[in-house]
Amino acid sequence: MRTQHLIDIANLMAKEGRIGRPRQTSLNRAVSNAYYAMFHALCRNCADTIVGTAGSNRSIGAWQQAYRSVEHNFAKNQCSRDEIKRFPSGIQDFAETFVVTQRIRQLADYDPQFSIPRSNTQIVIRSAQKAINKLEGTDRKDRLAFAVWTVLKKRV
Repeated sequence: MRTQHLIDIANLMAKEGRIGRPRQTSLNRAVSNAYYAMFHALCRNCADTIVGTAGSNRSIGAWQQAYRSVEHNFAKNQCSRDEIKRFPSGIQDFAETFVVTQRIRQLADYDPQFSIPRSNTQIVIRSAQKAINKLEGTDRKDRLAFAVWTVLKKRV
């Protein structure tokens, strides 16, 4: 799943830069796409840092397992914990945006009364894109620690 494609589709649904009023359903789907762009960026980060990128000598099965190991609620809960502050600011920003965007996405997908203006939808999309860029721009060792943090349950 290409995160940029999800962002591009979200922008099309929100009709960024066009005149006219998009349907509320399109704006809701745009919010959902922005969240899923973040979610898939997190999944790719986990798979690439734990197993290896496409250019490395990696097991495709292991990469897919690492990619699919991310659970929405567990990742959100980890991103909400105070310990997230030990990570660099780019990861902290991603985590904060992930939590907020997931909350808005749940409203957009499941609350039949939810309504969001186009301007706010565009803010959600831009915030998601910026957060993804910050995650991808963080040092590999920190992205690896974040991957472990978001998929592995800590035992005490």
